[in-house]
Amino acid sequence: MEMNLEFRKAIAEDSSVIWQILQDAITRRKNDGSRQWQDGYPNLETVKSDIEKGFGYVLLVDGTVAGYSALIFNDEPAYNDIEGEWLTNGDFLVVHRVAISDKFAGKGLSKKIFSFVEDVAKENNTFSIKVDTNFDNPAMLSILEKLGYQYCGEVHFRGSARKAFEKVLGN
Repeated sequence: MEMNLEFRKAIAEDSSVIWQILQDAITRRKNDGSRQWQDGYPNLETVKSDIEKGFGYVLLVDGTVAGYSALIFNDEPAYNDIEGEWLTNGDFLVVHRVAISDKFAGKGLSKKIFSFVEDVAKENNTFSIKVDTNFDNPAMLSILEKLGYQYCGEVHFRGSARKAFEKVLGN
């Protein structure tokens, strides 16, 4: 069955469904034994801030919000202090808070989000995408590997190390 997918900037009216998607993901991480997102972050204020700053994006499946991510150009202070080395030093797009609704889990939609992210980067003449995830998030680690992201080292958020990856896009 073909899904009609759309990726667009999130609007204020999306915030409650985005927060539910993130809560689902927080619960999934906990049930998987992961420590990622178990410290009160992200939260509803994070979502509202993302939307206000224009960082929030939603993935719609047949018109229903099914996934969320935050896309931030050239601004992630934690990435300045990588233990390792990025592949590039120019403009980059950071991907944070990738989450899929429980109703749509297991359909490969996280990979679809990353495909749309590449489109957003290219539309903005940015050819580097940087992302990080927890050591104990095998699903995201697998996705990043399958999509050609290269491990660059470790970055630190809220006192814990995260695996950092970069993908350089062709023009």
